[in-house]
Amino acid sequence: MAIIKAIRVNLLILSVALICPLLVKAEVRLPQLISSNMILQRNTKLKIWGWATPKEKVAVAFNGKVYKTITQPDSSWMVVLPAMKAGGPYKMTVAGSNKIELTDILLGDVWFCSGQSNMVNPIERVKEKYPDDVESANYPEIRNFFIPTAADVRAIHKDLPPGKWIKTDPKTVMAFGSASYFFARDLYQRYHVPIGIINSSVGGTPIQAWINEDAIKGVGNYALRLAQFRDSAFLKNAMRPRRQTMIETRVKPVDQGMAGEIKWYDTNYQPKHWHKFWLPGYWADQGVKGLNGIVWFRKEISVPPQMVGKPAKLFLGRIIDADETYVNGQQVGNITYQYPPRRYVIPAGVLKPGKNLIVVRVTNTAGKGGFVPDKRYELTDDVHSIDLRGDWEYQVGLVYPPRRGLQESNSFFNAQNEPTGLYNTMVAPAINYGIKGVVWYQGEANVGTANYSNLLSALIKGWRKVWDNEKLPFLVVQLPNYGEVEYSPNNSQWAEIREAQLKALSIPNTGIAVAIDAGEWNDIHPLDKKDVGNRLALAAEKVGYNENDIVYSGPIFDSAQIEGNHIILTFRNTGGGLIAKGDEPLSRFAIAGADKKFVWAIAHIENDKVVVSNPEIDHPLYVRYAWADNPEGANLYNKEGLPASPFRTDQP
Repeated sequence: MAIIKAIRVNLLILSVALICPLLVKAEVRLPQLISSNMILQRNTKLKIWGWATPKEKVAVAFNGKVYKTITQPDSSWMVVLPAMKAGGPYKMTVAGSNKIELTDILLGDVWFCSGQSNMVNPIERVKEKYPDDVESANYPEIRNFFIPTAADVRAIHKDLPPGKWIKTDPKTVMAFGSASYFFARDLYQRYHVPIGIINSSVGGTPIQAWINEDAIKGVGNYALRLAQFRDSAFLKNAMRPRRQTMIETRVKPVDQGMAGEIKWYDTNYQPKHWHKFWLPGYWADQGVKGLNGIVWFRKEISVPPQMVGKPAKLFLGRIIDADETYVNGQQVGNITYQYPPRRYVIPAGVLKPGKNLIVVRVTNTAGKGGFVPDKRYELTDDVHSIDLRGDWEYQVGLVYPPRRGLQESNSFFNAQNEPTGLYNTMVAPAINYGIKGVVWYQGEANVGTANYSNLLSALIKGWRKVWDNEKLPFLVVQLPNYGEVEYSPNNSQWAEIREAQLKALSIPNTGIAVAIDAGEWNDIHPLDKKDVGNRLALAAEKVGYNENDIVYSGPIFDSAQIEGNHIILTFRNTGGGLIAKGDEPLSRFAIAGADKKFVWAIAHIENDKVVVSNPEIDHPLYVRYAWADNPEGANLYNKEGLPASPFRTDQP
C-alpha cells in the first residue's frame, strides 16, 4: 500500500507540474525608472517598456490616450508615446493581466549624471558650507533617481537595481549628489520646467567600467580583456573568493588603550608618559616614523556654562583613516575610512561646565596617519565656539606587525573596475529612457592612464549610439585642483587628465566645466560643488538649450604665435574680455625653448591676448598654463568670472 500511495503522490505532483505553466501568467512588470513621481523627457518620443507573459496584451493609458501592444516571445513589451510639452502632473495606467497605476508624473528635462565619487558626494557632505541652499531646497519639480551600485562583466542586465524618484525638499536633498543638485536647480530657475536627475555614479571607479562593449573594444588592449570575460573558466577563477594567508605571530597584538579595566577614553583614566602633538597634523611629521596601527589623542577643554544642557557639534576635520571619538567618556561617533568629514553631534547633557575631555582613537593601516590640515576643528553650539587646534597629547595603543607571507589578495578581480562592468548594470538598463543629456564627473581613478582621451571619446560616442542620438549633449567636469603645490614648473598627471577632458570639446555638442579653482589641496572630495554645478548649467544652456548669446565657459586656448622672444596666445570664449583675477600679475604661465625645459614666464594681457616671455629664453617655442596637479595662483579668467582651462602647446 505504501508503494501504491507513493506512486499516486508522484503522479499528482507530475500532473500539477505539467498544468501549472498553463495556469500561471506573469504579471505585467515595469522597470525601476518607470514609476510614480518620474520625470519624462519633453519634446521627444517616449518609450514605455516592461515585461509580461509572452503574447499577453498590454495597454498603457497616458494623457488621455491609450497605447496597445502584445508582449514578445522573450517576455518584453514596449509602446512609444508621441513627443509632448513640459507639464503635469499626469497619471499613467499600465494594464495586462494586472493593473499598475502611476501618479504625479511630470514632463520636463532629464539629465543622466554619471562618474565617480565627486558625482556621488551628497548635499549632506556640504551642508555646513551651504546652509541657506539646504534650507531653501523646496523644489518638488526637481526630482532625483539614485542608482544603487551593481557591477557585472558577464552580461547586460535588463533592469536597474531598485530605486525611486525623490522630490526635492530640505530633508530629501541631503541624499542628492551636490554637484548634480546645484546643476539641476540652476536649470530649473532658468527654464522653469521640471528637471529630473538620474545619478548613476560609483566612487573610485575608472572610466573603462562605464563604456559599452562595442565602443571600448577598439581602444588599446581592452578587446583582449573582454574576450577573457567570455571564458567561463577564467571568470570562475577570477571571481572566486580569495583569502589572505599570513604567517600568524605567536602573540596577537592588543590595543593597550582597550586592554585595561579603565579604558583610555574614560574620564577616570590618568595618562602617564603621553607625548605632545600639534593638531591638525600627521604623526609621521611629529616624531613617529613608519607607524601603522592605533594612536590615541586626548585634549582637555574648558566649556562655558552657556554651551551646557543642549546639543553641540564636534568638527574634527578629516582623519586618516578610521576613528572612534569620545567626549567625557561617551562615544559620539566613528567613521571607518578617511574621506568623510568628521562632524559629530554631542547629545544634550554630555558637556558640563568647566573641564571636558575629548579622546580620539585613530586607526591607520598605510601611509601617513593623523588629522588632515586646513580643515575645521571646532566644538560649537552654533552660537559659541571652541577652537580645537593646538596642543593635544598622544599615546600609541598598538603597532601592527609587518605583513609577512601574504600569498593572495582579494583585489585580483573587481567587476566595477573592469571594462563594461558598470555599463552593463547601471547604464544599459536605462537607455530606453529618454534624456536631455549627460553630465560626466570622473577622472581621478584614471590619473596616470595614458589613453584617457580615447576612452572618454569612446564613452561619449558609445553612449550616443545606444541612446540613438548622435547629438546628445554631453557635459564634462574638468578635474579640480588637488595635491601639494609645486613652486617650479613640472609634469603633472592630473593636468594630463584635464587635457584629455578638454580635448572632448572637439566632439560636437560637448561642453566643459573648468574647476581648477574649486578644489582643495588636501581633499580629493572638495566641498565647492556649487561653482561646479553653476558652470555645468552654463554649459548646458549653450550645448543643450542652444543659448548662443551667453558666455558659457572660461577662456579656451586657441592658437600661439611666436614673435621674437615672445609668444602671443589667442583664446576662445573670452566673453567681455580677459582679466587677471584679483588684479594680480598673470601667474602659472611657463615657457620653454626647443629643449622643453620650462621656466616661469612673464605674462600680461594685451588686446585680449596673452603675451608670454622670459628674458632667459631667446627662442621660445612652447607655453604651458596651470600645468600642475594643484595650479594654485592660476588667475586667467574672463570678465564673467570663469577660469581659463589649463593647456600646453607642447603636446606629444
